[in-house]
Amino acid sequence: MTAPTASHTPADAAHPLCNPVTLLKGAAITVVVNSGIALALWWSGNGTLDEQMVYSQAIGLTIWALMNAGARWLARPGDPGGFPRGWRAAVLIPSVIAIGAAVGTTVGNWYAGRSALLVVTHPRMAWTMLAITAVVGGAMTLYFYLAGKSNYLQTELERTQRQQAEAQLRLLESQLEPHMLFNTLANLHVLISLDPAKAQTMLDHLIAYLRSTLMASRASTHPLSQEFERLNDYLALMAIRMGPRLQVTLDLPQALSALPVPPLLLQPLVENAISHGLEPQVEGGHITVRAWTDGHGHVLHLQVTDTGAGLGTSIPNATATAQGTGFGLTQVRERLATAYGPQGTLSVIANNPTGTSATVQIPLKTPQPS
Repeated sequence: MTAPTASHTPADAAHPLCNPVTLLKGAAITVVVNSGIALALWWSGNGTLDEQMVYSQAIGLTIWALMNAGARWLARPGDPGGFPRGWRAAVLIPSVIAIGAAVGTTVGNWYAGRSALLVVTHPRMAWTMLAITAVVGGAMTLYFYLAGKSNYLQTELERTQRQQAEAQLRLLESQLEPHMLFNTLANLHVLISLDPAKAQTMLDHLIAYLRSTLMASRASTHPLSQEFERLNDYLALMAIRMGPRLQVTLDLPQALSALPVPPLLLQPLVENAISHGLEPQVEGGHITVRAWTDGHGHVLHLQVTDTGAGLGTSIPNATATAQGTGFGLTQVRERLATAYGPQGTLSVIANNPTGTSATVQIPLKTPQPS
């Protein structure tokens, strides 16, 4: 007598009764309850144990099967838990109990070798079984209805939370992209007065970079390879301004290139490395961006390391105030928290012998090679 566990899904979505786990759970509970009824009737002196077991299982499983089929047929998209409401439930429940009692009693009579009606040959047992069938059938129907409604509400809550998280990620991304553009234009403004020819080349690269970024999908995630491609484009822009003072290494194993990550996740970390690490040094320095997984392949590590000036001796305070107001690092932490909860982390530490190392950790649903 299992009730469906979802209701408002699109018409082409599978009904909950098609879920094998739901079916097996309902059948198992029905068999256990039927067995308890059979033992109780046998203990009270109503026939042999094997006969009572056949009667109870035949009645109970028939009701369970018909209730599933009827609920599947009569349920409408607006029914919480997928179980029919109103007049449909009022017709379904007593009809199924009555038909189940008739079919199950017929099977039991066949097994016991009785040709006459049970209510004639054993009226006490017949009325007892009928009363128990009505009470237990109604109680189990109510249980599965409430369980289905609970699953429905839980599914709705999870769907709402996912939509909220996606909206939050979109908001954070929409704030981050203008911030990145502002920093790039500020660099371009400085270069115009220093080297107009390089500024023109940088502007051409910026236009191409923005075009490719705007043409990209606006999904909440994209492959890690695309994240590295955007970094490569951005660093190419910075290399025009810094020249040989900027050295770059991008290390992305092929096995990890398809992993989904939020767009522009590493961009603020690279900007920090350039603005606060390499540019203050006359000789510039080296930026390394690499990806790897832990020994079991359950956690993705994304690291941006530079050989620049560093964040000073007070790392916690320095990381809190990095990039002026800390906008970039705050955005990264908020996006990680929104997308991955407490399992998504960002740590910023001093690099040895100089510079800074920022590491993002992301949980992976499917283990990956390290």
